[in-house]
Amino acid sequence: MQQLDNVQINFDTNALWVLNVALALVMFGVALGISINDFKNLIKQPKLVLIGILSQFILLPFVTFLFILLIKPQPSIALGMMMVAACPGGNVSNFMTSLAKGNTALSVSLTAFATFLAVFMTPLNFQLYGNLYQPTAEILKTIQLEPFELIKLVVLILGIPLVLGMLLRFKDEKLANKFSKVLKPLSIVVFIAIVIIAFSKNLEVFNNYIHHVLLIGVSHNILAITIGLLVARAFKLSFKNQKTLAIETGIQNSGLGLLLIFTFFDGIGGMAILAAFWGIWHIISGLLLAWYWSNKKRRLAY
Repeated sequence: MQQLDNVQINFDTNALWVLNVALALVMFGVALGISINDFKNLIKQPKLVLIGILSQFILLPFVTFLFILLIKPQPSIALGMMMVAACPGGNVSNFMTSLAKGNTALSVSLTAFATFLAVFMTPLNFQLYGNLYQPTAEILKTIQLEPFELIKLVVLILGIPLVLGMLLRFKDEKLANKFSKVLKPLSIVVFIAIVIIAFSKNLEVFNNYIHHVLLIGVSHNILAITIGLLVARAFKLSFKNQKTLAIETGIQNSGLGLLLIFTFFDGIGGMAILAAFWGIWHIISGLLLAWYWSNKKRRLAY
């Protein structure tokens, strides 16, 4: 049996192109619901901005690195964990925050701000921790990843759709709302279909190796949710905002992670399987958590 680090996921150029378009559409759909006021509201609440950055872009990658040092997974799996931790929050976090009766306005604002920051922070965090851990640094040497190319792709997939979506909303809010109602569900369905196709073409690989990432992926996701919750509690945020930050930190844009993995790493087995599993699992865990909190009668106030 091939070593997991050497396993390649079969994902052809056409499918990769469609994945690029689907992810850009997802971000454009999210941006249609974002206005300049969302950023203005965050500026008025700098504490929430700083806490969000601390949880999402500082603590999650750092704690992920410590977790990797502790459990010492296969190097390719470790790279997958670093990639997921370096990505911004996923767009479904807004929906799950609403279900959990959290602060939806804050969730939308943090998603927008995180997406903007991700243009710089995702490549930075991934390169930093990837090179700090010797086994993953060895893989990065063989890949010869160009930081500028990574940043360029993130700008194309996240930055440009974000600006265009917000611009359309600014010019014509009614039209943006109409587009949003169609694009959000459509783009997410297309993206899920792409992931399913990727799975179907690689069933043997996933069947042989999924057990390597199952426990790690679940544990990593629980760790991410816990970080968001504990950070919010440490800063004495309301329970409503605690739920929001926990979901924002625990729901990562694994779609972006998968795209970067297929584009720059030729679908290295451990990375792709970990990111794909996370993409499925965080929806399950997020919905379970949202259901639990939405039915929780006890209210916490600080």
